[in-house]
Amino acid sequence: MILISSVAAAAPTRLDPLQLFLDADIVVQVVIAGLVLASIWVWMIVVSFSLRMGAVRRRSAAFEEQFWEAEHPETLVSGKRTPDNPSARVAAAGLAELRHSTKAGLRDRDGARQRIALAMEGQVASEADALAARLNFLATTGAVAPFVGLFGTVWGIMNSFFQIGQQQNSSLAVVAPGISEALFATAIGLFAAIPAVIAYNRFSHRVNSYEAKLQRFADQVHSQVGRELERS
Repeated sequence: MILISSVAAAAPTRLDPLQLFLDADIVVQVVIAGLVLASIWVWMIVVSFSLRMGAVRRRSAAFEEQFWEAEHPETLVSGKRTPDNPSARVAAAGLAELRHSTKAGLRDRDGARQRIALAMEGQVASEADALAARLNFLATTGAVAPFVGLFGTVWGIMNSFFQIGQQQNSSLAVVAPGISEALFATAIGLFAAIPAVIAYNRFSHRVNSYEAKLQRFADQVHSQVGRELERS
């Protein structure tokens, strides 16, 4: 009775993730460590992208307001006044094409309008691609992390069965620790994948929304440039 009581008292009363990691097989440890690093990187992307997207929207809104109020919008996009401002770069692309089309005299107004529209549409697409570049890691983590965790689980369970064969003892006390360590890998995989999927879907929607906003601004600039071409 005293021995049973001492064993029961020494038994853990709750799951200890750190202890599960330390007791796991080396392969499972590598899998868990990789998933934890991926999860940390996912949260870094979430925070940095949120801050960047907010700053880009504020700068774009401020520039567009100045653009429509300026008597000479060309001065707003000249030189080094367009760093990390997608709206400014879209307007600059359209105005640059306007200058190139009218440099040697305007001969084809419709052709000039099309070239200006294409220049700004291409710049809008480039800005959207630049914003979404880091989101690929979120998509990859969301798709791959559960399977990586599952690999760790399968490996851990195989190792548990190997230990059963070595000890020739199939009691639950022998099997349970190894299976717990193995299932911990799947839990970490889900811990990394679920935020990544949610963030990817949310941020993709924000990028698409911002791309549509940039396209509307480009259409407005194109309309104004078209009126200037008609007067020339």
